[in-house]
Amino acid sequence: MKEFLVELTTNIPEGTDPAEVDRRRAAEAVRAKELAVTGHLVRLWRPVGELRSVGLWRADNEAELHEKVLDTLPLRSWMTSVVTAVESHPNDPGRADTA
Repeated sequence: MKEFLVELTTNIPEGTDPAEVDRRRAAEAVRAKELAVTGHLVRLWRPVGELRSVGLWRADNEAELHEKVLDTLPLRSWMTSVVTAVESHPNDPGRADTA
């Protein structure tokens, strides 16, 4: 699978019922765990104090990333995303193929 750095920003529409927000957030946590088990969600970070996340995601290609991964997130309709395809750098100290 290819790797993608994805920045997701959540903007909850004004006037949204707090119960709906809580329901979607709970469902989002469940879906994130499912995506981690299948290898699509590798790492996820949240900048302190922001409704934004930055994550390392995997999919066969960018179309699959959107259609079968990101678009399945319960909060997706409230999110904007920036997707950057990434690959290992020759000097990455975490590269698995270095001896």
